[in-house]
Amino acid sequence: MCAKSVLISGAGIAGPTLAFWLNAAGFKTTIVERAPGLRTGGYVIDFWGLGYDIAERMGLADALKRTGYSMREMRIVDARGERITGFGTRVFRELTGGRFITLARSDLARLLFETVKGETEVMFGDEIVGLTERPDCVQAQFRHGCPRAFDLVIGADGLHSNVRRLAFGADQPFEKDLGYLVAAFETQGYRPRDEDVYVIYSEPRQMVARFALHDDRTLFLFAFTDEESSATPDLEAQKAILRRRFSVSGWECGPILARLDGAADIYFDRVAQIRMPSWSRGRVALLGDAAFCVSLMAGQGSALAMTAAYLLAGELAKAEGKHDEAFSRYEATLRAFIEKKQKGAERFSGAFAPRTRLGLFVRNSVISACAIPGVAKLAFSRDITDSLKLPDYSWPARAQAPAPAGPAPLANP
Repeated sequence: MCAKSVLISGAGIAGPTLAFWLNAAGFKTTIVERAPGLRTGGYVIDFWGLGYDIAERMGLADALKRTGYSMREMRIVDARGERITGFGTRVFRELTGGRFITLARSDLARLLFETVKGETEVMFGDEIVGLTERPDCVQAQFRHGCPRAFDLVIGADGLHSNVRRLAFGADQPFEKDLGYLVAAFETQGYRPRDEDVYVIYSEPRQMVARFALHDDRTLFLFAFTDEESSATPDLEAQKAILRRRFSVSGWECGPILARLDGAADIYFDRVAQIRMPSWSRGRVALLGDAAFCVSLMAGQGSALAMTAAYLLAGELAKAEGKHDEAFSRYEATLRAFIEKKQKGAERFSGAFAPRTRLGLFVRNSVISACAIPGVAKLAFSRDITDSLKLPDYSWPARAQAPAPAGPAPLANP
């Protein structure tokens, strides 16, 4: 197969994973990323299942352990900070064979990006503004760079995908709003500090949580229903929304909101899913959140993005670059699995920030029941255990060179 050129929009989770496996298949890859560099901040994720399998195949197992956290408890507290209920994470480790870790999403993205540095062309600070498909290529127009032709274009640019809008039209027909806004920011030196414990305080229609990060940093996560507000890119407007919503809340909300003054960046977005009848059109395909965002509520968005990237690259390699054949098999293999995950996320969203005090009571009672031996396994096994088996593909370029050793050790961020 002569090397085909693939333009990938997005340097988050899906994009670098796809580039790694396409490189292994002998394709020429280019990543374009609107941000001037790798994004930092955001939220922490629990990482397991197929995503963990793929990370291991990419040589990242040791780096994950060095960079991540061994979370031991999810704890729900009352307004005085006293424990109401919670559960340990041992059940997750049992269900995943010990292959379960918590880490910052931005750290995972950085580890993945390190695997393609020097082999994939990267264009930071630019974005695709036009796509014109021709019989033998796609002509891509960039905001800053000169137009270029590529054999294929892949949108791995998230929930608000620019490639999806250019190739498929407006977001509205594909976006299912789950009725929540979510925000996250980091601060230094916050007290109190509970190592390896995810501490959650809930009131009807809203919750706030904190998690202790490396180097004496703390991550705060907010989730809330708000019919009057919407996601905004303006930092001061984001802070104003959080202050208005949580200023009269209990627990540590006062000290947490005081830390907003020093926040230079806030992750702020609505919680939504993407549901599309097809993930490809001609020589353009979508990947990860751009194609099938399951939402933050699912807890597996990064792992699913990596799974989809591995499958898409594998099918392109198997089809020797015949994109129509590869795109069809990629979707046929993955769609039912993704739809199941999306339904699970919808079920869970009501428990994330229940809308009534009765809902809070029911959620807390269910969590308390998970302390009974066997109940936690019964409750979580359906959503923790992945039913999809990863195919084994041929990676010709990888066979010609030593397998990558993975990135050099990273200092704690």
